[in-house]
Amino acid sequence: MAESISPENLTTGSAAWKQAEENFLKNYHPEAYDRPSVTVDIVIFTVMDNDLKVLLIQRKSPPYQGMWAIPGGFIEMGETLEAAALRELKEETGVDRVYLEQLYTFGDPQRDPRTRVITVAYMALVEAGQVQPLQAGSDAREADWYSVYKLPELAFDHSYILNYALKRLRSKLEYTNVAFQLVPEKFTLTELQRVYEIVWNEKLDKRNFRKRLSIKERDAKPDQDKNYMLEELEETRPGGNYGPTKLYRFVERVERIVRS
Repeated sequence: MAESISPENLTTGSAAWKQAEENFLKNYHPEAYDRPSVTVDIVIFTVMDNDLKVLLIQRKSPPYQGMWAIPGGFIEMGETLEAAALRELKEETGVDRVYLEQLYTFGDPQRDPRTRVITVAYMALVEAGQVQPLQAGSDAREADWYSVYKLPELAFDHSYILNYALKRLRSKLEYTNVAFQLVPEKFTLTELQRVYEIVWNEKLDKRNFRKRLSIKERDAKPDQDKNYMLEELEETRPGGNYGPTKLYRFVERVERIVRS
């Protein structure tokens, strides 16, 4: 047995410290502790067909065979959580290159009938014009977009996870520019307002909505102290009775806080 070294005699990074670490790991027994399985689940939203939709897969095998679920799967030992989320997203749906953020960790001991499974949930957003043809992965019968307001019964605790993601999305629209993920690069203010109405599931007053957007007008002198969310473009779109319609874009297409 290796001679133990008193902790007070160890200096982090020293030869003695490294030897003590090596000795510990050689004699460490991971089987001494319960090891729950870990999965990732991805709630991916888009706005299409005048509706807020979420991507679901139909399970091919038990448990919950034939039921619809959020895309996801078990992580591999050598990959990060985010890498696992991106892999599952690509394998099960063919969707990649989307906005992805870690949502929450769900660990109810009874959430999976197979064994103790902890899942790390992610939220993804994709603009409808970037949606690729769906392809169900090897463990799914098919993949499809469902309205968040007309969902089938979901497997596991996925209804709870989806509702949590929806609350997060609605909250983030209040104080960040994350809506840029749900619209094309150039859009009208009416189109942007419609996205907010669809996500929040309520009708918004046009004047009040535009007041809160913080727009950098094309012909106005910018305020250096103002945190602009949108900027007006020179380009317009042919309109109806009122002439050409102004087009706008987000000042930045990376997430940032625009309202505190």
